[in-house]
Amino acid sequence: MPNQGWIYRDKISKNQAGLSLLAYYTGKYCHSSPEEWLDRILSAAILVNGRPACPDTVLEIGQQLTYQRPPWTEPEVPLFFEVLYEDAEVLVVAKPSGLPVLAGGGFLEHTLIHLVHQHYAEVTPYPIHRLGRGTSGIVLMAKSKPARAKLSQQMREGKITKIYRALVGQGDIPDNFTINQAIGKIAHPILGHVYGALTDGLSARSDGRVLKKHPDSTLLEVRIFTGRPHQIRIHLAFFGYPLIGDPLYGLGGLPRPDAVPGDCGYYLHANQIVFNHPSTGERISICCQAPPELVDRAG
Repeated sequence: MPNQGWIYRDKISKNQAGLSLLAYYTGKYCHSSPEEWLDRILSAAILVNGRPACPDTVLEIGQQLTYQRPPWTEPEVPLFFEVLYEDAEVLVVAKPSGLPVLAGGGFLEHTLIHLVHQHYAEVTPYPIHRLGRGTSGIVLMAKSKPARAKLSQQMREGKITKIYRALVGQGDIPDNFTINQAIGKIAHPILGHVYGALTDGLSARSDGRVLKKHPDSTLLEVRIFTGRPHQIRIHLAFFGYPLIGDPLYGLGGLPRPDAVPGDCGYYLHANQIVFNHPSTGERISICCQAPPELVDRAG
């Protein structure tokens, strides 16, 4: 079934002032063609301060833009989650591979956050971190603003431990290793940018160890100390061992131009998280059963 549609809202900044309405949308949202944006403007699906405008309207600082996207049918995904831990302030859930955490890329209601908000009508749990659509496992959420602030601070200060399981190819992989490759934005022909290994990017650290070697694959445990987008996928690819089935990151940790971050097919699972409870300070450790592809190969 189609969803309810969505209103996208933007506010014009100093750097954006002076652009035409068509140039603004064509430049900022390159997932649609200039012809598609022109049709939307001419059909009054896009408003400037609540009023229809012409494609060549010159934008001014502070103007409010709205784009009324009509309902659409979202891609099919697994629409479920599992509660691993819950109290008055904290919610820890497990999501399946294929389910996005947040809206984007054609997903609005087929997301973890939408499912959680449907289930919790009286509170609005907020994710403290994200997982890629193809990554399964643990997502930590806060159920109050004070809890969100304290857990987010722990995340920034590196006080939350996140441990993953990953499946890569066979090779001469050290039993224990550390990757410190920086990660930054790289131009993408469809999305504008994606993340990849860059010498002048933001610092990132991942520690890995081999759990078991097989003739055709290697099962790894990876602990990350930073939370850069797609960090484990990028780091392992840069290290010479991209995730088996990863459609986006190959050797070197750079994105392939014909793929997008939402593509699935790789084996990565958020297996454990350890954090301090935002009220009591108690150290809490939560584990999540890995999917069969990883459990069986680890046996």
